[in-house]
Amino acid sequence: MRRCLELAARGLGNTQSNPMVGCVIVLNDAIIGEGYHEKYGEAHAEVNAFAQLDPALDISQATVYVSLEPCAHFGKTPPCCDLIIQKQVKRAVIAMKDPFPKVDGEGIKRMQTAGIEVEVGLLEEEARALNKRFLTYHLKKRPYIILKWMQSSDGIIGRKGVQVPISNQLSSKLVHRWRAEEQAILIGPETAINDNPSLTTRKYPGKNPIRILLDRNLRVPTSLKLFTDEEALWVFNASKAGTEGKIQYFQIAEEDFISSSLKKLHELGICSVLVEGGTSIHNAFLDAGLWDQVRLGVAEMELKEGVTAPNWPGVTQLSEKVGTDEWFYFFKPA
Repeated sequence: MRRCLELAARGLGNTQSNPMVGCVIVLNDAIIGEGYHEKYGEAHAEVNAFAQLDPALDISQATVYVSLEPCAHFGKTPPCCDLIIQKQVKRAVIAMKDPFPKVDGEGIKRMQTAGIEVEVGLLEEEARALNKRFLTYHLKKRPYIILKWMQSSDGIIGRKGVQVPISNQLSSKLVHRWRAEEQAILIGPETAINDNPSLTTRKYPGKNPIRILLDRNLRVPTSLKLFTDEEALWVFNASKAGTEGKIQYFQIAEEDFISSSLKKLHELGICSVLVEGGTSIHNAFLDAGLWDQVRLGVAEMELKEGVTAPNWPGVTQLSEKVGTDEWFYFFKPA
């Protein structure tokens, strides 16, 4: 099962809004096939694992290990529980049930009805941690939210109207990797106006996330990079809806603008969001309790004056040095 989880993790950033899943097939105490869900819309882990086997091989005594309950519905691919039944293996070991309403125990039930021995719960905690984005999306009905910011050693996040590089080159590459791992990236109007960012993964070989601008009153000039480059942009605001070229406007009329925007992102199938905005947007998420993870970078430099960093009273859970910068990681209790 640990091998299943290792394989599943390779799909990070490529499977959303599907979960990351790994599968290992064992016969006579030896792994004879393995696979993982590599990309959204493509073959699932079980399909890739069985594809490695010699069709003439007798697998009637084999055990299939899967990090998540095999699907039981027709989506972009056929049900994986039916494939396991068709292969007539002896046993299936599953780390955790799938909370998706079209599965939610149905895959397990079908395999048991077909005479396959099924065990559920092996390394369940690790499996749940791996698919925290998928679980948050289905159980909390919102995307998994990562708040990320970089500050100087004296607690300054930047200066209004001036771009002040704070992180070193290694941290910058790390942040671009994080962007590639999440489905969407979000900022507020102040960051858009002050920094004129691209929000792409140009320093890391990964896909660009969907770019989201929360701009209730449409204050951000359309002459900025977000509007003029070739990448798509979603603008959440209070007054305008529709599509203009690569820009899509979503009207959020409700008073609770951030919560309502997250609800809309859930409806749009967005499982995870990396928030890279400034102090105001981060404090709004923190005050509302709308976060799952905080990634806080601290540089060696002092800025002495400028915009004060977000109000974060968290106790360090994990930290690492990235060159001269230090990153601190915090995880909200489940």
